[in-house]
Amino acid sequence: MRTDFKILVVDDESFFRTVLNDALKDQYEIIEGQNGEEAVSLAKTEKPDLIIMDVEMPLKDGIDACRDLKACAETRRIPVMLFTSLLKKEDIARGLKVGADDYITKPMCLPEILARVAAHLRPKDYYSELEQRDLILLLELAEHISAIRNPMIILHLIVDRMSDLIDDARCSIVSINDEGVPYVKASSDLEVHEEIKLDLCKYPEICKALDSKQPVIINDIKNDPLMDSVRAQIAELNFNSIIVIPVIKKESVIGTFLLRMATPLPAGVTKRIHTLCQLVANLSASALETAILFEKTQSAREYFAEMAIRDGLTTLYNHQYFHNCLEKEFSRSSRYHTPLSLVFFDIDNFKRINDIYGHTQGDSVLREIGELTKSVSRLSDVPARYGGEEFAIVLPSTPPAGALEVATRLGRIIREHRFKSLDGEQITISAGISTFQDNGVQSCDQLLQRADKAMYQAKAQGKDRVVQA
Repeated sequence: MRTDFKILVVDDESFFRTVLNDALKDQYEIIEGQNGEEAVSLAKTEKPDLIIMDVEMPLKDGIDACRDLKACAETRRIPVMLFTSLLKKEDIARGLKVGADDYITKPMCLPEILARVAAHLRPKDYYSELEQRDLILLLELAEHISAIRNPMIILHLIVDRMSDLIDDARCSIVSINDEGVPYVKASSDLEVHEEIKLDLCKYPEICKALDSKQPVIINDIKNDPLMDSVRAQIAELNFNSIIVIPVIKKESVIGTFLLRMATPLPAGVTKRIHTLCQLVANLSASALETAILFEKTQSAREYFAEMAIRDGLTTLYNHQYFHNCLEKEFSRSSRYHTPLSLVFFDIDNFKRINDIYGHTQGDSVLREIGELTKSVSRLSDVPARYGGEEFAIVLPSTPPAGALEVATRLGRIIREHRFKSLDGEQITISAGISTFQDNGVQSCDQLLQRADKAMYQAKAQGKDRVVQA
């Protein structure tokens, strides 16, 4: 729904003006300028409610334009948001010094921009209706959303933060799919990957919001006629008031934002929460659309990129990626004088497994070994299938004692594991460990050779053991 607010967007690059125009035009009237001189002139003639302006521009940059705007009686009260590059954060101090009201760093995060714009364009009584902590919540949500591309995580972040902010509240987001079927995509009492199909006959408040495209506020469920048909069914549920906000994007309802609270709400509280819910619903719509669009365009590319570095059988990292990471970690350890350990191991008597049970069962064993290897690996580690029945784990910032602990634990886990395809037959591994820590190791190849040699020593000593180089 478009408001009467007018925003002046000033940037010498048409691309950024177009991006901002597309993001804001549905809600605000947009005026465009190409440099600081135009910004000052347009501000005087058009009298915008907000100016969004790049710092680096020809003729007059954003800093000088902001200084002129704040020095003029006609324009000094217009909020100015400055764009600056992440690499030029000194512009922030310069901008604030001449009177800028806010700043945004490039590359742009549209959800954050929308939240900041909304904060600057509230009516004068806004702060009496919406507490300062609510504004902080909006900005925090926008900042978190900018770093998240998984739409489910975004939605759960929103509902969790809203439930934390409002006492005794259950927050949910309902999505309407292409067939018009509603699903609870996120709720404060659901796990991230759960979703529930809804029977709209049981939710007259949601039906009304979807049909009218308008918010539905029920201050007291027990006395609201809209809930007559379901009052008996919900009598035992612990909520007495409801706010439903349609989530609208490009004039289409893509879902609803639903807040259920334990107590009936007085008018003043309802107004504050309604305002907050509306802003969060708007933010969730933009964030979700952005995330879904990214997901659609990037999912295939990301999948194939990930598969290019994974072993097709075990889904551990493959041989090439292992070597690339080992070289990078070796270089980093050399530069910062931190330890780097490598665990190299293979499955004892694996040929016998293939001979007795067949290669299909052998492959199954390799897959299970891969999962067990992942279970002992940290996020910073690089577990890989080196080739055949040989595996390796790169352990950054790990001294010999830490590597020994990892290898010993992995050996025990594999020894105690009951492999599905082997009728309970026990499997063991032999492992070698090498560590780079100012100990004469000159290259990552030498580090690998030492780990490999130590592994063969473990086999020569009777297998099912760990040897440190």
